[in-house]
Amino acid sequence: GSIFALLGSNGAGKTTVVKILTTLLKQDSGTATVNGFDVATKPENVRQAISLTGQFAAVDEILTGRENLIMIARLRHLDNPRQIADDLLNRFGLADAADRRVSTYSGGMRRRLDIAMSLIGKPQVIFLDEPTNGLDPEARIEVWKTVKELANNGTTVLLTTQYLEEAEQLADRIAILHEGKIIANGTLADLKKLFPPVKVEYVEKQPSLEEMFLTIIGKKEAKQQ
Repeated sequence: GSIFALLGSNGAGKTTVVKILTTLLKQDSGTATVNGFDVATKPENVRQAISLTGQFAAVDEILTGRENLIMIARLRHLDNPRQIADDLLNRFGLADAADRRVSTYSGGMRRRLDIAMSLIGKPQVIFLDEPTNGLDPEARIEVWKTVKELANNGTTVLLTTQYLEEAEQLADRIAILHEGKIIANGTLADLKKLFPPVKVEYVEKQPSLEEMFLTIIGKKEAKQQ
């Protein structure tokens, strides 16, 4: 599993890209494939291979954490839904809160439950659309750990984010999206090669992702003017 981050500011088109790749929206032009299947001609194959977690946790607050997971397992017609729920509760550190209503969960706990629900059925690719949006720093770190564990367990993760630190911490590859177009794409090391190091008092300083992002966006806007 690997983590691919789609980095861009608000309105850059991140959610639109996710909707196209998850077959929720038809593209105007071009082609896109997910897990080897064309999203336009083989949408059913794409849907069978993926799962999507949106910007806001899609959990039933009246139900308990366990009941939410059991419900999704039953909707997917899987055997042993209770065992599936218990396994995921343990995996995501929610076992102690399994029988509490989700309305009592913290933001980080809700997001972890939401991601756990997305893993029911063992998707090969999971899309996380701004998974830490609106979370406090502690909850964000909880979600980061969860995302890293997904990749370590073999799941391919595509996440969108407007947080530069998040992309830098999590992603194996980063694409910078600006006004609907990918203007840079590669590993963090690849992106750093686009900018010469700055020497300050004989100490080499590599540019941060934030500096690279702002420079790339600035160059793009300068060309358009």
